[in-house]
Parts: sequence; C-alpha cells; structure tokens
Amino acid sequence: MKFEVIKKDGNARRGVLTTAHSVIQTPVFMPVGTVGAVKSLDAFDMSEILDAKIILANTYHMYLRPGSKVVREFGGLHGFSKFERSFLTDSGGFQAFS
Repeated sequence: MKFEVIKKDGNARRGVLTTAHSVIQTPVFMPVGTVGAVKSLDAFDMSEILDAKIILANTYHMYLRPGSKVVREFGGLHGFSKFERSFLTDSGGFQAFS
C-alpha cells in the first residue's frame, strides 16, 4: 500500500492511495458496508454503477454475522462480497466495548 500527496491547501490535501486492489484518488466517497455489503446494492452495482473504489466494513460486525468461518470459506472478504476493489476495515472496538 502506498499513499502519495498530490497537492496541499492549508490542512486539506489531495492524494492517491494505491492498494493491491485499486488506485484511489482522495478525498473519496467511501460507501459503508458494515457487514461487507451495502444494503440493496451488489458488487456489480458498487463497481459499475457507483464506481466505488473502496468500501468501509466493520470487523466486529463481520465477526458477529456472518462470522469469520463463513468469510474464510468464501476465501476472505473479497470472495464473500464479490467486490474486487479495496476494503477499509474498522476494528469495531467502539462497538465491542460500548
């Protein structure tokens, strides 16, 4: 993974985040797929219609449902969701301890 700052203006910045799955211009719209999917949208919709480069998922919620065994059986989060671009995962620490 690599992040390159392209331009700065005060505290704002524009950059490029390169991951194994996509190149992401920032700032970026990042749909929230708490359990690895965005309600009412499939991987095709996310990639082709919204052109989402990255989805935010919550590890704690994924652990609760569908569970790590199910995700592992699909070959990980990409296999489970069928979304081939990048994921940012939140640990879910806030939910676990609140």
